Amino acid sequence: MKADLPSQRLLDWYDRHHRELPWRVAPAARARGVRPDPYRVWLSEIMLQQTTVEAVKRYFFGFTERWPSVQALAAADEDEVMKAWAGLGYYSRARNLKKCAEAVVARHGGFFPRDVESLEALPGIGRYTAAAIAAIAFDIAVPVVDGNVERVTSRLFAIATPLPAAKRAIEAAVARVTPAARPGDFAQGMMDLGSMICTPRRPACALCPLNADCAVLARGDPERYPLKAPKKARPVRRGAAFVAIAHDGSVFLVKRPEKGLLGGMAGVPTTSWSARADGQTGIAAAPFPAAWRAAGEVRHVFTHFELDLEIFRAEGLEKRAPGLSGWWSAPDALAGEALPTVMKKAIAAAIPQAFEPARRQPAA
Repeated sequence: MKADLPSQRLLDWYDRHHRELPWRVAPAARARGVRPDPYRVWLSEIMLQQTTVEAVKRYFFGFTERWPSVQALAAADEDEVMKAWAGLGYYSRARNLKKCAEAVVARHGGFFPRDVESLEALPGIGRYTAAAIAAIAFDIAVPVVDGNVERVTSRLFAIATPLPAAKRAIEAAVARVTPAARPGDFAQGMMDLGSMICTPRRPACALCPLNADCAVLARGDPERYPLKAPKKARPVRRGAAFVAIAHDGSVFLVKRPEKGLLGGMAGVPTTSWSARADGQTGIAAAPFPAAWRAAGEVRHVFTHFELDLEIFRAEGLEKRAPGLSGWWSAPDALAGEALPTVMKKAIAAAIPQAFEPARRQPAA
């Protein structure tokens, strides 16, 4: 490999072709001395975990408008944070977001620490996120490896070990080529290269600034990399969800336990979710007496399992406490609740128009 690989050529490419992102300080602005806000870097990195850039933009704008600083987020009501996060998925991230903001204020006087070890000690910040904040916000020369960088690096160096076992070898390779100058821009350039040029399918190798040094391009098989271990089939769990509807269209919601899957989020009452075919399902498992009737089924895919939910509906109910701790959410308030996607699917199966814009807007 060439001695200058790949930092300067990658940075030259990044200067010309970088993505414009709302949480990013562009190269020209950085050259003028504009520094990235560690709060915005951290917030974007947490949101981008397991989520696409396009999906994150709207949430990022909403969060930074409502809570423009880590101090503001630390002081926010947790239920309001969960509502603002609803739909973004992986809800433990939202709980840790609030805890991390509180820790930054309590332990560090409202300033994010600059070193990787201190960053990684904060709630919800792992190895990758700590490195990304340190490099992008503080120009610390540490290897930053997300999915895009894994793909670029495994191709560049022909790393034949399948993922996830290859992660340490990839990180070591990135560390060798991360420059002491502009490591944050280098990290973002590697991410952009993977997103725009070195894509999973049909990479645009002719446009790549590193094509002369790419080991797998020389072999003619870039799409083969990165190698991945065979995926295990997801188990299927089953359960039932119960959508109770009042005379005025309000829906009865409960808050899920703080610990566990979808912890702290809103939802309709459900049974437990079992992998057994004879698990607790059906009208017999209803949380309180009502004229329940079947309203279809929904399937939702979680990271480690798939869930099949039977949906039951009861309508025309009085708005009184049905023996559970919860609340009645009015039709125009339902979309603003902290409902994860699976709960929105369950409600929509029972009330097809529940989340249509026209239903949410009050009449003129």
